[in-house]
Formats: sequence, structure tokens, C-alpha cells
Amino acid sequence: MTTEIKVPTLGESVTEATVARWLKKIGEAVKIDEPLVELETDKVTLEVNAAASGVLTEISADEGANVEVGGLLGMIVEGGAATASAKAAAPAPKPAEAPKPAAAAPAPTVAAPSDLDRSGPAARKIVDEQKLDATTIPATGKDGRITKGDALQAAAKQAPAAPAAPVAASPRPADPREQRVKMTRLRKRIAERLKEAQNTAAMLTTFNEVDMSAVMALRETYRDSFEKKHGVRLGFMSVFVKAAIAALKELPAVNAEIDGDDIVYKNHYDIGVAVGTENGLVVPVVRDADKMGFAEIEKAISAFGRKARDGKLTLEDLSGGTFTISNGGVYGSLLSTPILNPPQSAILGMHKTQKRPVVIGDKIEIRPMMYLALSYDHRIIDGREAVTFLVRLKEGIEDPQRLLIDL
Repeated sequence: MTTEIKVPTLGESVTEATVARWLKKIGEAVKIDEPLVELETDKVTLEVNAAASGVLTEISADEGANVEVGGLLGMIVEGGAATASAKAAAPAPKPAEAPKPAAAAPAPTVAAPSDLDRSGPAARKIVDEQKLDATTIPATGKDGRITKGDALQAAAKQAPAAPAAPVAASPRPADPREQRVKMTRLRKRIAERLKEAQNTAAMLTTFNEVDMSAVMALRETYRDSFEKKHGVRLGFMSVFVKAAIAALKELPAVNAEIDGDDIVYKNHYDIGVAVGTENGLVVPVVRDADKMGFAEIEKAISAFGRKARDGKLTLEDLSGGTFTISNGGVYGSLLSTPILNPPQSAILGMHKTQKRPVVIGDKIEIRPMMYLALSYDHRIIDGREAVTFLVRLKEGIEDPQRLLIDL
């Protein structure tokens, strides 16, 4: 019995994928539910598993091919035996016999030069206009007369060759020190979405800085006991998520989006956490983060990090989101202007914590400081709201107890 390997449903609004890598070769044995091929969509890379045990006998879509949902990827013969090689070598085709030369066609009889005066007026007109030499035109008319067709044929032979069609510009010559690689579907989608954000939104960025002393002290005090009880490390991200939610509740426009002529205010808080992978930036979503504690948020973020590294994120993990947090500080970024994640209206950029001299009261002290950046869509969020959001976030980070008593 033969089983078809087809492209599965890829998720809402995703209709096409690219064959990234075949994990099996033709002729190899496969087991049911064993991964066969990796497909790359606009958002994630997913595996297609075998629907039956048997032998992979056909690959219908090679690596790099674009395939649609329901399209045929290959075939499995159930219960077949694996072959030693991918395909048995086909016997060499018998060389075709060289075709016999066709019999030479008889050479056309060329009429002797004729007297142009005895030819018709149409033929004489063509000869005069085209300045043809009548003595070189083969005549096919009665009694050696030049016909209109003879004159036209002679004129066509004399006409200059038509200019060659312009040749399409070739790509820049290859440099042996360079490598040209086709963009992945995910990278192209990232480029499209980021450009869309620039073209559509009235994007603006405002900045503030936050003293990380209190959060770092909190983490140092409870790090071991927190990890022992919850099985996950206490990081900064959970504190920023909780502080951001407190600010979003006070400033609902930052958690909203524009849909046509409407503003959609979200009464739920699904926080996207940007994660860098080898294939590009992805944003898994911590859903209903306002209902979670610090430990639950840390566990969710940690699980997303593992799935992102292993290429196991699903479309469900990446769908939705009302607000995004991006931590460029893990790469050493001191300051940046993050770009919106459409259709969201704002994104928070965290940065590297660095000791700097700051004025505390009437004294200068060395404190661990972090720059914060909020990029927002000015069509829906005013400057007052953006600045207030960062102030509320700063208050929550510099005094984490406010988050515990919901201030």
C-alpha cells in the first residue's frame, strides 16, 4: 500500500512553505511518526512526520522548492524493504543511432537578370525606392520578368539586421571572497514586516533610564531559594513583564492597535518576548501574563528559549501578542530604537546594565543603570502617554514592592 506525504495545514493565513531539508533519502526505511522533512514557513520551521511505516520511495518536492498546503511531498510504500542505495542505478540508455543525412534538396533555379522595364510597376517602384540592383534579382515571372514578390524578397535580404534585444543586466560578478546565499522564507518575512511597520506607522521613540539596584538586590537575596522552590532562575525579564503590565493597565492605548478606522483596546495582556535565533528574530507570546506569577513567567520564557534554539516553536507560540519586549542588552547593546511588531502599537527595548555616576540627592553615586526605549505609533499613542508609560515602568523596576501590592 502506498501512502502520500502531503504538506499539512500550516496555520492561519499561511498557505505556502519552502522545503528546507529532507531528513530521509529515497530507499531508506521510515517508521510511523518519524520526522521525514523540514518545512520553513514565514514564521516557523516545522517537521512533517511519516503517516505510516515503510520505505520512502519518492521525493516529489526537492529542497528549496515552494509547496502549498495539501501539496505532494513524496511517497511511502508500506512494508517495503529498504534498498542499499537511494535509487538503483538505471541501465545506461542505448545510444541513439545518428540520423541519416537528408537528401539534399535541389538547388533553386535562379533566373537570369531581366530587363526591369518589362516588369510590372509595383516591382519597379520597390527597386527604385530600395535602390536595388535589378541585375542581381532572380526573376520568377513570365519571360524573365521581376515580380513584386521577387523585389520584396531582394529588399528584405538587403535590409540591415534588426538591433538585438537589450540583454538583461546580469548580477554583479562573483567575488571569490564573498558568498551569495538565498534569503530564507523567515528572513524575507521579517524584512517585509519591519518595512511594513516603517511604511504604515507614525513611529517615534522616547527614552528613559532606570536604576537597577533594587532589582539586582532582590535577585541576589532570593535567587537560590527561588530556584530551589520553582526549578527556574529568577531573571530580570519577569520583573519587566510585571512592571510593563502595571503600566499598560494605566495606559490602555499602549496595549491597543489600529484596525482600519477603529482603535481596538485589549483587555488582556499577551506579552511578546523577542528571541534571537540562527534564522532570525522570533517573538513567542506569554499569554495572559497578568494572571501569572514571577515563577510562571520565568518558566514560560525559559521554555520558549529552548524551543527557539531547537527550532520547535509553533505558529500558536508566535500568534497574537498585544505588547512586545526586546532585550538587546543580552548582546551588549547600550541604546537602540526598537521597531514595531505589527499590528501592535508599541515595543519596549531593554539594554545593557552598566555602572554609571548618577546624582542621588546631593551626592554622586555609582549605580547600575539601564537605558529604556519605547517605540510607539504616534497615530494612537501621544507623547504624554509614552513618557508616562516609561515613568511608571521605571517606578516599578526601582521599587519592585509596588508590583507585589499592585501599585
